[in-house]
Amino acid sequence: MISPLAYVHPEAKIGQNVEIAPFAYIEKGVVIGDDCVIKAHASILEGTTMGSGNVVHQNAVICATPQDFHYVEGQPTKVVIGNDNHIRENVVIAGSTYADKATTIGNGNYLMDQVHICHDVKIGNGCVVGIGVSIAGECEIDDHSIQSSGVIIQQRVRVGQYSLMQSGCRVQKDVPPYVVLGGNPAGYHGINTIVLKHIGMSERIMRHMANTYRIIYTGNFSLEDAIIKIPEQIPMSDEIHVILDFISKTKLGIVRNMTKD
Repeated sequence: MISPLAYVHPEAKIGQNVEIAPFAYIEKGVVIGDDCVIKAHASILEGTTMGSGNVVHQNAVICATPQDFHYVEGQPTKVVIGNDNHIRENVVIAGSTYADKATTIGNGNYLMDQVHICHDVKIGNGCVVGIGVSIAGECEIDDHSIQSSGVIIQQRVRVGQYSLMQSGCRVQKDVPPYVVLGGNPAGYHGINTIVLKHIGMSERIMRHMANTYRIIYTGNFSLEDAIIKIPEQIPMSDEIHVILDFISKTKLGIVRNMTKD
């Protein structure tokens, strides 16, 4: 299932039932797990380790040289990809700046056309990254988050689980879990009700989430004071603990602008 028109370095490790189309390019030391599909003109460069069931579409580049001034040309760089990811056309995933780190993509993610993932980014599981999204270096994207088309995420930003960033958002600070952001500059639009209902979140827990963010965004408290007030006023649950843990660990601060619509 490897086309004779593809280039596969003899030291690449290719799993079982892997399909490699004509003109695909696989460099030395690449590891590709079972049941993957590498389509025409995709480039899988040295330093890539990929699990099973991934589909890499035309013109995608994985483990590109980091666009980071700290990177020393010729040093090893890494990308580690899990299982069952769809990496669509023209996606670029840069490798890590240092050999002892890696740009990582978890399991079951969908990276759409023209996504650019910079060095040392960490993406969890079940995320959707929309057309033309740019994620700068060292960002952390938690599980089941959604970035719609044209989103730009600045370096070192953390994006919480089950959050939704609407098309065209630009963020320079951390995006808390379960929220919807919209506009530019990005502002808080409420909690991600549609997705939370889809996964079976109860109305009670969603109400507690909304009240938690009401304290954060409309309570006229500093973030530090909000962290103290929330346990005093909101019944605790796993989800509220996730919110508190996330915002208590922020280094950049969180997106604080609240939209009026």
